Amino acid sequence: MTELDVDLRHHGDLDATPGLIDLAVNVRAETPPRWLLDAIAAVDLARYPEQRAALAAVAGRHGRDVGEVLLTNGAAEAFVLVARALQPRHAVVVHPQFTEPETALRAAGHVVDRLVLAPPFLLDPGLIPDDADLVALGNPTNPTSVLHPAATVRALVRPGRTVVVDEAFADCVAGERESVAGDGDLAGLIVVRSLTKTWGLAGLRAGYVLAGPATIDRLRAAQPLWPVNASALAACVACSSERATADTAAWLQILTAERAHLVAALRDLGADVVPEPAASFVLARFDRSDLVPYLRTAGFAVRRGDTFPGLGPQWMRIAVRDPITTDRFADALRSVLAGAPHDRTSEDGCS
Repeated sequence: MTELDVDLRHHGDLDATPGLIDLAVNVRAETPPRWLLDAIAAVDLARYPEQRAALAAVAGRHGRDVGEVLLTNGAAEAFVLVARALQPRHAVVVHPQFTEPETALRAAGHVVDRLVLAPPFLLDPGLIPDDADLVALGNPTNPTSVLHPAATVRALVRPGRTVVVDEAFADCVAGERESVAGDGDLAGLIVVRSLTKTWGLAGLRAGYVLAGPATIDRLRAAQPLWPVNASALAACVACSSERATADTAAWLQILTAERAHLVAALRDLGADVVPEPAASFVLARFDRSDLVPYLRTAGFAVRRGDTFPGLGPQWMRIAVRDPITTDRFADALRSVLAGAPHDRTSEDGCS
């Protein structure tokens, strides 16, 4: 359960070679919007970053006190801070999921056990060992796109245990149902959020943690001075606004339709798609394990599944895109499945 049998450091940006149509990186297309770019451009970069407005905005968005918010250099820093500031004796990471929580825990010297879920990747809280004092999971989960009920997440919380919930894709869900970001009364609960996916800000590194004040103080003590740049702070304010909420609601209607189109296209080609996807990507399994390199030579990058614990080369994560792009991808996939793939290059290990 603890073997390092996959490359935990592999991420979708490594699959998205320039020149390919990118279905590997699950960042919303055609973002950031102009109003967000304007807010970022208005920042005075000659001044040291001042967090008060951003802290207040994020706290207000989730109905939390300012002392329950920690702004971070993306979600990845949050996982590193948790690993460095806390001292779990028995950490358990629920897989398949985003690999950074486990990577950070191992880098900090902690022993990590994996709970690897089988398809359809639904979590039963009873599977978590009783003595686990730190549990990490995603909701909706990357790469499965599974949305766990909030009741399931809350059932993991108990005295003496920290529960770290990666909610980087929670705003892909209408009303953010099943989010526990507002559960300030649950001791030991840490929620990690990110502005990367919905707002197309991967290069800006903007994220935050929601937790009890004592936990926030411990995590903050592990941060350097000025850990979040002024542009990211401006983005936190803008993305917590009513305008951002309205923008997201409008986008979710489009996302829902485009995701359904992608799921239908994949199932028409014989894929086993994880049911009821809730995020901006879907996870699909095919009977062949050589599709990813063939799709690259056809001009498409998808996120390979074999770098996620519990998956393998027959799995791929595919970002939701507009119907025209999806149809082009389906045509390329159909050609490969029909036995007429494009020639693979030496880069893919074949002549």
